[in-house]
Amino acid sequence: MTHASNSHPVTELTKELIARPSVTPLDEGCQTLMAERLAAIGFNIEPMVFEDTTNMWARRGNEGPVFCFAGHTDVVPAGDLSRWHTPPFEPTIIDGYLYGRGAADMKGSLAAMIVATERFVAKHPNHPGSIAFLITSDEEGPFINGTTRVIDTLEARNEKITWALVGEPSSTLKLGDVVKNGRRGSLTANLTVKGIQGHVAYPHLADNPIHKAAPFLAELSQTHWDNGNEFFPPTSMQIANINGGTGASNVIPGTLEVMFNFRYSTEVTAEILIERVEALLTAHELDYDISWTFNGLPFLTGEGPLLDATRHAIRQITGYDTDPQTTGGTSDGRFIAPTGAKVLELGPVNATIHKVNECVKIDDLEQLALCYEVILEQLLC
Repeated sequence: MTHASNSHPVTELTKELIARPSVTPLDEGCQTLMAERLAAIGFNIEPMVFEDTTNMWARRGNEGPVFCFAGHTDVVPAGDLSRWHTPPFEPTIIDGYLYGRGAADMKGSLAAMIVATERFVAKHPNHPGSIAFLITSDEEGPFINGTTRVIDTLEARNEKITWALVGEPSSTLKLGDVVKNGRRGSLTANLTVKGIQGHVAYPHLADNPIHKAAPFLAELSQTHWDNGNEFFPPTSMQIANINGGTGASNVIPGTLEVMFNFRYSTEVTAEILIERVEALLTAHELDYDISWTFNGLPFLTGEGPLLDATRHAIRQITGYDTDPQTTGGTSDGRFIAPTGAKVLELGPVNATIHKVNECVKIDDLEQLALCYEVILEQLLC
């Protein structure tokens, strides 16, 4: 086991970022560090602070097309500190891996973006188009005052992004083996089924909402929503939470609360899903209230310059071909895509994200920066 330092510029910047304990929605100076590096190579820095969230829009150039690196400085909490090999906010290299909270999600990507941009600008100081950075400290949290607010600001002044590369950890087994060229939509329901509370010994004087809702929930869980398509798997519905009762064994509850979530393909819309669920509720003659939360529309970046450039870069730097996929959770790309921008996600291996002992291979950090640099060259040269 070795604890030697490493002189790779991407690794060093990643370590500086990890050392700032930016648990969501805190930024802890990460964006200031990035802004200083970007300002030194001609970027205009525009901080955008909304409530408790720190955001940054940085841009070099005034013309289109606009290539944007997008990412977040916030990280999830470290969890049980006793289970970490090393303190989560003291970046440590062990046997070729950099350990620390945010190493893979996604401070390694942020460092690679900065270093790649510095190298690109040094080689191409008069590059056509513009390079931008959209960075937030509210991606791991409620995502209310982060990327979505920055996009609203840009849209209000008709400032458009042509291509966005999000640094989410897309890779599975080795760097670049998977890129995300789309994401499923996300729709959440909060359902309250109403009954009448009473004593379990006198069920005829009560109305048990759990009993009433059970057939509906069974049918909901077994419903086939669509077949998916060549880009997206079939729509999935999962019940996430069920709450009912007082905690006593002799009380029939008065209400049952159920939360469920759809991850849906482009074969359906949120409106279609809502209509089908509410028709099912009506068919089961339930007395209910339901509210819906739209977490993001599905998006897809098909064949074109951004996907071509990314494929070329990964092949050139790693020697193998990437696999574009749309599986997995959501990212802030869902807020950028509706503006008309083409969006891709490329970042480190995601095996340890949100876990104790989160880590990233230091060689992957340098390769990731090289991939980002080649993508810039493909699109802006």
